[in-house]
Amino acid sequence: MTAEPRVLSGRYRVDEAIGRGGMASVYRGYDLTLGRDVAIKVLDRELANDNAFRTRFRLEAQAASRMAHPTIVRVYDAGEDSETAPDGTVRAVPYIVMELVRGRLLKDIIAAGPVPVEDTVRYIDGILEALEYSHRAGVVHRDIKPGNVMVTDAGQVKVMDFGIARAVSDSSATVAETTAIIGTAAYFSPEQAKGEPVDARADLYSTGVVLYELLSGRQPFRGESPVAVAYQHVSEAPVPPSEINESVPRSLDAVALRALAKDPFQRYQDAATFREAIDATVDGRSPSKRQVGALTSELYGPNPRQAAETARSLRQLSTDTTMKRTQAGPPVAWIWAGVGLLAVLLISVLFWVLTIRPTDDVPTNSRIVPDVTGMTYERANTELESEDLPAFRVDEPNSDVAIGNVIRTDPEAGASVTPGQNIRVYVSLGQEMATMPVVEGLSQDAAAAALKDADLVLGTITQRNDQSLAAQTVISADQTEGAEIAVGTTVNLVVASGRVTINDVTGYTVDAATRELEDLGLTVTTQEDTSCKAAAPPTVASQSLAPGDVPIHSTVTLNFCSGP
Repeated sequence: MTAEPRVLSGRYRVDEAIGRGGMASVYRGYDLTLGRDVAIKVLDRELANDNAFRTRFRLEAQAASRMAHPTIVRVYDAGEDSETAPDGTVRAVPYIVMELVRGRLLKDIIAAGPVPVEDTVRYIDGILEALEYSHRAGVVHRDIKPGNVMVTDAGQVKVMDFGIARAVSDSSATVAETTAIIGTAAYFSPEQAKGEPVDARADLYSTGVVLYELLSGRQPFRGESPVAVAYQHVSEAPVPPSEINESVPRSLDAVALRALAKDPFQRYQDAATFREAIDATVDGRSPSKRQVGALTSELYGPNPRQAAETARSLRQLSTDTTMKRTQAGPPVAWIWAGVGLLAVLLISVLFWVLTIRPTDDVPTNSRIVPDVTGMTYERANTELESEDLPAFRVDEPNSDVAIGNVIRTDPEAGASVTPGQNIRVYVSLGQEMATMPVVEGLSQDAAAAALKDADLVLGTITQRNDQSLAAQTVISADQTEGAEIAVGTTVNLVVASGRVTINDVTGYTVDAATRELEDLGLTVTTQEDTSCKAAAPPTVASQSLAPGDVPIHSTVTLNFCSGP
């Protein structure tokens, strides 16, 4: 007998398994509420037992669900179900519901054999397009690798698992633990391997590893353990892909090497720049072998900073004696070269400090910017010209400095500059003025908007009864329409209350009371009261609205006696 399929949270039916990763299993599923096929990723029990991870996982999945782009696998929902173990304990089952993509994982495409250069460029461009969108949305993926990239049957690239790597890393204590959870360190950036904070450039490094693997058929760094691979990401230089696969254009060598720079500041600074570099290779612009070698030396050559980072990373990453390098060149030599260079620099600085003599003299090839603040521009210009410093006038409003006088300079007074350098001289236009807009007859909201557009400030609102104006209609302002007043001036308004004040008209003759109320724009009706003795002429015995403020255009009924 076939078991009933599991339904998560009463909504998502779990069907057959379609994938398995380092931290979750993926199932084909069906959304019973919306009637659509979905993919459901169910987290492993070890992760599900961590309360901090479950919270982080839910928040990151919610952030990823806000991203909608053709190159990103949509996250529809994230939730938590429960299951009862054989021993009776109840365990949490975190899951996310994603778009079901029909196609192949990029890692399966790589495993099937060499990938043509044209397809490589197309796949990397798709990954970078997804990253360009996600980075603008403030989401860093942290785990770009072929196992997280799908290629649909139509050839569309789709990146998945946004935000999940952050949930893992923020809930993991060590690099080794994070590596075990995510499954591989082959695509780590150096800053991830060292446990440092990461930004969007870490995703670009991982994309560079994917590019390298697509071009050469293997990853740039390989070792006997994840820590050994992480060590190489921090300290060793990759071989240009064309030295492994001769069919790779050197232009792509340059792109891959730049993307794999150890220092984030030497990499492409954003996905758009990386895409432009990839697109440029299609045009056939290719560096020489010497230029590629020079780029390798620039990005990966020994220097004191690299040597210090390498030494720190050796202490930080592991004391594992099984680590094995896969690249040529002894890092120990780099360390000693860096230490030697640092010692020479320190000695040189010490010698300079000891031999330098203080002097008040200004070098003959420098000029000191004179203080021209408060001068007229014409005088300031003369002062600057005498110092061979051309003035460049910039006008700006200023309420504290008289019109035509200098507010400040850039560079500022007292700065040392070279002869002929342009000096920006900021000149006062005086108080910036605004024109008082027409507000009478506008609604209060419209008047407030008109004042804001004119750079004026709405002040106090005073209500006044006016029988002819609807509530919140502006009656008047304390500034004259069309007047030039200072920007930022407060404008007070009088607006209609939408009400009028009526008196107590009992005892008035009906005709007199009617005239008074109709003069206020009210509608008057009369009604006879036969229970009391009539008077001549008829007088008001009572009124339907009490004395005081009433809405404009109200109806008032006057009762008068008509009995015998």
